[in-house]
Amino acid sequence: MNTKVKKDMIKSIAEYTSFLKLPGIRRCFEAEIKEAIQNDISYESFLFSLLEKEYDLRQERSRENRIRYASFPYKKYLEDLSVADLPEDAQKKFNSLKTLDFIKSGQNVILAGNPGTGKTHLAIGLGIKACLSGYKVLYTTVPLLVNQLKESRSQKVLRAFESKFEKYDLVIADELGYISFDKEGSELLFTNLSLRTGRKSTIITTNLSFERWDEIFHDPVMTAAMIDRLTHKAFIVNMNGNSYRYKETEKWLKEQ
Repeated sequence: MNTKVKKDMIKSIAEYTSFLKLPGIRRCFEAEIKEAIQNDISYESFLFSLLEKEYDLRQERSRENRIRYASFPYKKYLEDLSVADLPEDAQKKFNSLKTLDFIKSGQNVILAGNPGTGKTHLAIGLGIKACLSGYKVLYTTVPLLVNQLKESRSQKVLRAFESKFEKYDLVIADELGYISFDKEGSELLFTNLSLRTGRKSTIITTNLSFERWDEIFHDPVMTAAMIDRLTHKAFIVNMNGNSYRYKETEKWLKEQ
């Protein structure tokens, strides 16, 4: 094959991979051709190598997209957690939670305890691991979720929002208890969390014990129903303990 024909063919391959949206192959096919020629690699092995690189790139991009679309406020990995500094109950249940079996079985996780004990870090760490494992995840604070539900109702797109919300494999609803809601907000939150019960998993972080949830919802009947549905077969983790956040800050200061 003369040089001009070869160059034209390389150019055409690049154009085809661009048109067919094969960025992994586009990125490496020339190097793979050279290696195949030099090492007398079979056609099957050459093709397998190209497809494998395309597959690996797409898998990596899918993981990155799942993490991005989950809307985490920041990235916190389970590997970054100092498990020994978590509250005792969290330490005991950590290994069970990190298997993500609770997502497979549609169980909820309630992380309840005083501020600064690692609730949000643990929730986000589980959420990121879920994204890396192929699950579709959404992170939101409870106040933001309530506002989105209200806005969706006023704009007459609530059904579409609810349909999307109930399909997430895992929803992390952070900061339940920091503000209370009016009747509309309480009912919308109750309805949408209930839609997921027994089918999809929800992680809720809260600084309030269950007997104080009526401070948020201002309706004893709704509060009781909410607790009953969310806690059914759930992992309830007692996150009361010393401030994990303070320990992290103290460690950081020592390293400076």
